[in-house]
Amino acid sequence: MTALLRVVLDQVVAPVDPNLAIASRELGRALVRMAPAGCAVEGIVPAVADAAGTVEGAVPGLESLARMSLARRELAAAWQLGVTPGVGGGMIHSPTVLAPLVKHDRLHDHDQTVVTLWDLAAWEHPDEMSKMTAAWHRGMLKRAVKHADAIVVPTHALAERLAEIAPLGDRIRVIPGAAPGGFAVPTDEVGRRRALEVPDGCLLVSGGTAPSARLDAAFAAIAQAGSDLPVVVLDAPDSQAAAVADLAAAAGLQPGRVSIRGSLDSADRAAVLAGAVLLVAPRADTAYPWRVIDALTLGVPIVAVDSAVHREVVVDGGRLAEPGELSVALGDALGSTDAVERLAVLSGDRGRAFSWIGAAERVWQLHADL
Repeated sequence: MTALLRVVLDQVVAPVDPNLAIASRELGRALVRMAPAGCAVEGIVPAVADAAGTVEGAVPGLESLARMSLARRELAAAWQLGVTPGVGGGMIHSPTVLAPLVKHDRLHDHDQTVVTLWDLAAWEHPDEMSKMTAAWHRGMLKRAVKHADAIVVPTHALAERLAEIAPLGDRIRVIPGAAPGGFAVPTDEVGRRRALEVPDGCLLVSGGTAPSARLDAAFAAIAQAGSDLPVVVLDAPDSQAAAVADLAAAAGLQPGRVSIRGSLDSADRAAVLAGAVLLVAPRADTAYPWRVIDALTLGVPIVAVDSAVHREVVVDGGRLAEPGELSVALGDALGSTDAVERLAVLSGDRGRAFSWIGAAERVWQLHADL
């Protein structure tokens, strides 16, 4: 008899967050690849046109596919209320917090449900999202407190903060994420950067104009460091271009020096990273730093704010600095070619610590332990 691990793949067929879509896809692929003998993976998806074709293309090798009767938005609302018709039991793993969290019997029926939290935005800065979205995340955590057998988080820093928020006891598990599978510099990197109008030798920053992204701190550090390199902002929507320009001007950066390239696919993002001199990571919250993970994977030099998350993720793979010393660290890093090259080597060495295969092995072990 085959033991099925049932994985919620809503982000694969109906993506809401690009990072979570990648995480769901990559973990799903790795779970299929690393399935122990006698085990297989089933996908759980909302009602979406051609869900089978989409999932088979993104996560090949699934044993089966359980398609719900509701579209993703309606499914999220129903599961928040504990209404889970047609889901069934068994081992259920969600790469996000969206899961059918209801009362079940792990001891006698061998049912178990595990969810994943990649950030605590709904608690750390709820004003940066809609009230409905914040309430949904809070509601799902309340259900997880009652019904989840374990909650996976990517860092010990996030685990410690989560433990302060919710009474989860020993149910919190730490399993880091990684860059997309096969994330590497494309052979046509130069052409991609040219098409994106991204100059070689730029400084990269990730995030929009929300205060938690701390773009203003990054711009101020760049201005105070005395660098005249162009600055490219990833993951900020084009609609924020004017606001980003205002932040840059307020920090003392010359008009036209900062440009936005928004959310890029993996190949374009790898091409942009490959042409960058350095990534500046100014965030200080507990959100998983996906662009830092990307930079480490490609061996891109990193200067980051010394936060609990960056200390854990970057370790010695980059330069960490107190918030008020970010400009000094940036100036030191850009002070010589040797300094940049040394940071690149350290970054690449640290990047080898992150793997979706490793994450999948730990997920399988987690469910075996449960």
